[in-house]
Amino acid sequence: MVQSIVKNWQGEQVGETTFELRIAKEETAAHIVHRALVRQMTNARQGTASTKTRSEVRGGGRKPWRQKGTGRARAGSIRSPLWRGGGVIFGPKPRDFNLKLNRKERRLALRTAFVSRIDDLIVVEEFSEQLSRPKTKDLVAALARWGAAPENKTLLILSEIADNIHFSARNVENLKVIAADQLNVFDLLHADKIVVTASALEKIQEVYSA
Repeated sequence: MVQSIVKNWQGEQVGETTFELRIAKEETAAHIVHRALVRQMTNARQGTASTKTRSEVRGGGRKPWRQKGTGRARAGSIRSPLWRGGGVIFGPKPRDFNLKLNRKERRLALRTAFVSRIDDLIVVEEFSEQLSRPKTKDLVAALARWGAAPENKTLLILSEIADNIHFSARNVENLKVIAADQLNVFDLLHADKIVVTASALEKIQEVYSA
């Protein structure tokens, strides 16, 4: 059971909330989170890098000069990897970097990563109604009141991303907004501060506790 205070739009404490998420054992927590992080970063690789071998490079079908009698080193093709414009030895070819991780392990890693950031977690009331129109300045000021300074990398977790919040946040350099059901290990660990609304916290428990 984890307990946290709840702040309003002005940054004042207006209550407390508790949540409970099953996490990995202390001796295996770092390992499971690390595996999930490596999987996410590896699966983000496109794997489209490609080079041509000597058989794929255009040209080089004719022997450049006769085998003997010229005094030069013997050569069979101008597309040898030793020549300029030749093929590439052991160069990259398109490949699939995807790693597998069981669904239960992925969710366990997410819950463990989220609870591990409890010291940097800021729970706030729903504030979409406070932004009657997109206003970046107002959102940045609210984050500062809550304890997430502009120079901090901040992750804002919402139950639903309203248009006014999306448009207000999209131009803030150190701010990333995600939905509560789209959590990922990298963002949870990368952020300096994590701001989550009370409704998003309930949704996290609902989605990831099963």
